[in-house]
Amino acid sequence: MTERLPGFSTLAVHAGAQPDPTTGARITPIYQTASYVFNDADHAASLFGLQSFGNIYTRLTNPTTAVLEERVAALEGGTAAVAAASGHAAQFLIFHTLMQPGDEFIASRRLYGGSINQFNHAFKNFGWNVVWADTDDIASFERAISPKTKAVFVESIANPGGTVTDLEAIAAIARKANAPLIVDNTLASPYLVKPIDHGADIVVHSATKFLGGHGNSLGGIVVDAGTFDWSRDNRYPMLSEPRPEYHGIKLQETFGNFAFAIAVRVLGLRDLGPAISPFNSFMILTGIETLALRMQKHCDNAKALAEWLAAHPAVSWVNYAGLPGDKYHVLARKYAPKGAGAVFTFGLKGGYDAGIKLVSGVRLFSHLANVGDTRSLIIHPASTTHSQLTDEQKAAAGAGVDVVRLSVGIEDKEDLIADLDQALST
Repeated sequence: MTERLPGFSTLAVHAGAQPDPTTGARITPIYQTASYVFNDADHAASLFGLQSFGNIYTRLTNPTTAVLEERVAALEGGTAAVAAASGHAAQFLIFHTLMQPGDEFIASRRLYGGSINQFNHAFKNFGWNVVWADTDDIASFERAISPKTKAVFVESIANPGGTVTDLEAIAAIARKANAPLIVDNTLASPYLVKPIDHGADIVVHSATKFLGGHGNSLGGIVVDAGTFDWSRDNRYPMLSEPRPEYHGIKLQETFGNFAFAIAVRVLGLRDLGPAISPFNSFMILTGIETLALRMQKHCDNAKALAEWLAAHPAVSWVNYAGLPGDKYHVLARKYAPKGAGAVFTFGLKGGYDAGIKLVSGVRLFSHLANVGDTRSLIIHPASTTHSQLTDEQKAAAGAGVDVVRLSVGIEDKEDLIADLDQALST
């Protein structure tokens, strides 16, 4: 008899966790400790030399965080994962592992505004250069490839527009360039989209958003798909060349299909230090247990609000891939058949001023810079998250002056519609 593979909701509750062996506690405890006692000198030496796995210091590993990492890796179908202090920290660790000064990476223009700033400005301090491409023009990714290309970065469902990316088409281009495809799966979560199934080599999350789901804890996750050969052509020396700090170990050779996750941990977290708090790991783990239930309600509510807004006289357009007439609807049915997510944008006929008025007039929606909360959230990106960009960059990122972004929560949809109605009518 073939052993049954656990379903998504079962993994969301149980993956990586066992009752605490010392106390019998059923819930994963918060191991709020900085360091750990070694069995003896040989045990300590083997841990520091990467000859055995175990806990040294919470900047590197922590038992609570280890459960979070294993759970997200299981949900995404990866070989291993590494948690970090935030989604931005997780992205930084990825590129620190891949890039050398002077290298390039290709990124979709349709990204969270913070990622655009990180790529355009902060990364240039390290000599890492972004080349922009457009997911609506797949050939633009191919045109952007050069001998310096070390990675391709996209969002599965893009923030703020809620547009759906053709992952398989871009994965084919990345493979041709011998570069890993990195997919930010924050807005979709693995409940809606499994990027590794469509060619992603690395998946990254802001776990602050839908994974945690309650707006109470910051965190980021890097998932290693175990699909990329890091030793080919010696293009990724941190993985393929001997590491002097570990007695000449070659990480790809030693750790195989989870070498990238090891490199992120022992070369990134170790030296750069953006470790997640054990308490935040605990909170995000708790949120993940209800991920399937929440995401389905998020999607159902979002579709209802998108349909209502599309018929409202103050609204000029709605960009939600769950609507049959949307340009991304076919891609949404392919990649996210359970729902097109909870984040979408719409345009107001009154432009910038109408957007400011709407976000100031809502009562149930919260006006703040976050997504993925159980509560419904609203923001005018042009005056907040994307305000540092030029008007041209705002439009390219799907954050033009007339745009309002919703992150639809799990409240009763009738109450959400009533709140938008009163704010649009005043």
